[in-house]
Amino acid sequence: MAWALAALIATPIAWAQPAPAPEPGVEEADKSFAIPALEIVGFDFLLSNYNRRYSGSQDYDVSLSSIKRNLRGPWVVDNDPFEVNQFLHPYQGSLYHGAGRASGLSYWEAAALTFAGSAWWEITGEKTPPSRNDQIASGIAGSFLGEPLFRISRLILDRSDLPYAWRNGLATLVSPAVGLNRWLFDRRFESAFADHNPAYYGRMHLGIARSSQPDFNTAQHFDRNIGELDLALDYGLPGQADYTYRRPFDYFSIQAQLSSANAVETLSTRGLLWGTDYAAGDTYRGIWGLYANYDYLAPQIFHVSTTSLSLGTTGQWWATKELAVQGTVLAGMGYSAANTARGVSDNGEYHYGPASRGALALRVIDDTRAALDVIATVVSVGRITRRPAGRDDITRVDTAFTWRLQGPHAIGISYVWSHRSASFPGTDGRRQSLGKVGLYYALLGQQSFGAVDWRDHSAE
Repeated sequence: MAWALAALIATPIAWAQPAPAPEPGVEEADKSFAIPALEIVGFDFLLSNYNRRYSGSQDYDVSLSSIKRNLRGPWVVDNDPFEVNQFLHPYQGSLYHGAGRASGLSYWEAAALTFAGSAWWEITGEKTPPSRNDQIASGIAGSFLGEPLFRISRLILDRSDLPYAWRNGLATLVSPAVGLNRWLFDRRFESAFADHNPAYYGRMHLGIARSSQPDFNTAQHFDRNIGELDLALDYGLPGQADYTYRRPFDYFSIQAQLSSANAVETLSTRGLLWGTDYAAGDTYRGIWGLYANYDYLAPQIFHVSTTSLSLGTTGQWWATKELAVQGTVLAGMGYSAANTARGVSDNGEYHYGPASRGALALRVIDDTRAALDVIATVVSVGRITRRPAGRDDITRVDTAFTWRLQGPHAIGISYVWSHRSASFPGTDGRRQSLGKVGLYYALLGQQSFGAVDWRDHSAE
């Protein structure tokens, strides 16, 4: 995953300049189910044997008897380290999904292959009982993450103005299967996917942050002053002429935040799984439907991850001639995990279960001069089933004000508030809060901060 994040650092630099049109592909699209299936089986075999030799764990001592036992079940819920279950497993699933997409498969075909590939790993990759939570993280969240990474990879290949070798290398870092199949099969599968010229906006924040409101008693270590790198991309923004939303993830948003205190602090994706566009007058354009969401939030004091489906809408409104308002509202259900930052605890605080999830994203854009971003996410684990296992209520609000200096260069200030309220049988309730203020330099993909202008200016 570090390779993909490193590539995302570089891609906004390319997007800051006009990019050439994609090269035309062959007339008839090709696809293969056998190629990605063989790639997944081969990858799992190599990964399992690598872990068996170097991990120091006996979990990878796979044998014929362990495979037969796993085939019989039962499937369990495991308590492996949070970053393994909720970060590395989704990334592993994204590799499966990328293999299918890079072999010409549609989203749904690649998603089915990802689900099957995850089950194959659970049964043959480890000798431990197959895990339900890992199947969700790899088999479902893997596609919710893998599709944005695949499309970013193709965006770099098709629309970046970087030299070919750089484009090919960065695209491979983002979605390794794209580079592998391009090397093995040249352009055989190129025409199976066309991006249809989406409106997109990428940006990078690089800065420092300081905790302003610590309130916790469970973290083993806490860094008050940290360095941060934040990357985000909005793809398929509403309002683009002749752009349609007929395929899953024709619209998506992805954000990744790296921190000197705890490596990956945020990785979040949302994509329109099924829906359509609409308009309200001459100043508003939007999309609505069913969204797929994957969230990994890991501030220094707690962790939470969610794989969910939501109903919602994304739109843009021209409030005045120069003021645009973009927003997304989502509400849905999913499967979540939450725990303290200590890792696996012995007091039942490692929670899995159904969860409700709500999100609001708002961006106010003042022409090319400035933008205000607010992203709020609320996750409630355990309130749906009301079992005695406990509950977790998590809220995160991320705000940023960015002021453009010249061209793609800007500066800004941010404030992030993370809060957790949890209760468990036999223990006192726990409330954890952390606020931090940051200063950053921003590299913008477009001087318009992503506002899509469909208005007729001929009369002006």
